[in-house]
Amino acid sequence: MKVKIISDSTCDLSPELVKKYDIEILPLYVNMADKVMRDGTEVVPEDIYSFVRKSGTLPKTAAPNLSDYLELFNKWHDKGYSIVHFNISSEFSSSYNTACLAASELDDVYVVDSRNLSTGQGLVVLYGAELAVQGKSAEEIKAACDAIAPKVEASFVVDSIDYLYKGGRCSAVAALGANLLKLKPRIDVIDGKMGSSKKYRGNIDRVILDYVEEKLRNRDDIDFKRIFITHTKCNSETVKNVKARVKELCPQFEEVLETTAGCTVTSHCGPNTLGVLFIRK
Repeated sequence: MKVKIISDSTCDLSPELVKKYDIEILPLYVNMADKVMRDGTEVVPEDIYSFVRKSGTLPKTAAPNLSDYLELFNKWHDKGYSIVHFNISSEFSSSYNTACLAASELDDVYVVDSRNLSTGQGLVVLYGAELAVQGKSAEEIKAACDAIAPKVEASFVVDSIDYLYKGGRCSAVAALGANLLKLKPRIDVIDGKMGSSKKYRGNIDRVILDYVEEKLRNRDDIDFKRIFITHTKCNSETVKNVKARVKELCPQFEEVLETTAGCTVTSHCGPNTLGVLFIRK
């Protein structure tokens, strides 16, 4: 049976990768000023920046509902496909539980909890898509992706914690102190949950290069198939310098892929956030 790979929109894969691997994207919802829009099609990160500037508040994201999942799953099920669907970590959203509920109503629909977000999730999606090309069954893909998900190493450096403060993820005192000291927190995704593991100090461009160096230098436990450089509105020179540093530190990478983070990471972290994301052996 043919296998269809589906992911929710938090995977942050570029249109080129989505097309190359024939991946279907199911948008989450973004609520701004009581207007509900679909992530990536009706609302993009620039809209979020504009909304925050004007309102001083963050938009809210919401999972697809049961009917969204059933409509999409039935569409491909009726065409004779088995389905593997990938979700943002179940620790971040109700998406996974809703997708599992929809899958229980059909045969040959498997749901993978990526235990991640952004291109951390995207790495698991691409892993599954490549297995589908190889002719693996949906059940085999699900098992393999469940096994690979804990090996994804995802982290980001945040320029300003204003968005984290507006989203209730740090106190006003912490936000004030971080801004006064020019602290740049590193956000790591560990066991499906997001937390700050380190704080850098100084100019964001220098901090980002220090972070990349720290994540990649002298590592022998990395799967060098691909690495993502994923960012929110970083300037092109910064990204160019990061690419050069990645290739200098780890020339073994077969693919160094740049993507712009979508609405979920944008609404959590704000502009000038950058991460390097890859899979460990």
